[in-house]
Amino acid sequence: MKINFYKYQGTGNDFVIIDNRQGVFPAKDTQLIAYLCDRRFGVGADGLILLETDAQSDFKMVYYNSDGNESTMCGNGGRCIVSFAHFLGMIGNETKFRAIDGLHYATIKGAIVYLKMQDVEEIKSKPDAVFINTGSPHHVQMVSELSRFNVVKEGAKLRYGLYGKKGSNINFVEQDEGGAFFVRTYERGVEDETLSCGTGVTAVALAMHSQGTTKRLKITVKVLGGALEVTFVPKDNGYEQIYLIGEAKQVFKGEVQWNF
Repeated sequence: MKINFYKYQGTGNDFVIIDNRQGVFPAKDTQLIAYLCDRRFGVGADGLILLETDAQSDFKMVYYNSDGNESTMCGNGGRCIVSFAHFLGMIGNETKFRAIDGLHYATIKGAIVYLKMQDVEEIKSKPDAVFINTGSPHHVQMVSELSRFNVVKEGAKLRYGLYGKKGSNINFVEQDEGGAFFVRTYERGVEDETLSCGTGVTAVALAMHSQGTTKRLKITVKVLGGALEVTFVPKDNGYEQIYLIGEAKQVFKGEVQWNF
């Protein structure tokens, strides 16, 4: 079987994206999805995204981790699929689309996508850390000398040891002298460090504000793949009007075939 695909990246978080409005992609084939995401035998990506039709919005986003399993919301993937839909001519500069956590709104200006995330109602404090769900579960923990920190080893310990089989994404954070935050993320489902995690960046910004580490309502978060911005409005129990802002770019397009 052959299928056309597109490769997109947002601050180094990369995705295979497929236009599946005709419903021809075998979406339940976890082996195939894992194969396409494999960096040695397939196309190579942190995840795979299907663009599908939706009766109440412009399109539906279906996201799979690189292990082949459907996963929770992906912020960078959301920005990339908005860019893809714009490329296809499906949308103008504004859109509404459905993801696993509900409807999202977005605006695109050139390469920059402004993605509205879901409101956050609960932030849980843990010893030396914060847990917050921004469409995906995230553990946020401040450390020193983050550039030298063993993210994979320590992230895996927390992902499995503290959060069990279901797991959580693990974010390690350090603040710089200018007030921005540097974050490195261990992602469940990828089971490795990624260059960027959009829901993780969002979680870090909200966690840092909720803990009083910063009073800013527009926060720059640096990742290994670049930088993103998060804006938000505090409310009595959490945050609203949360936007994840950054570039989303098409890397290449091609055709892949397989015979399983």
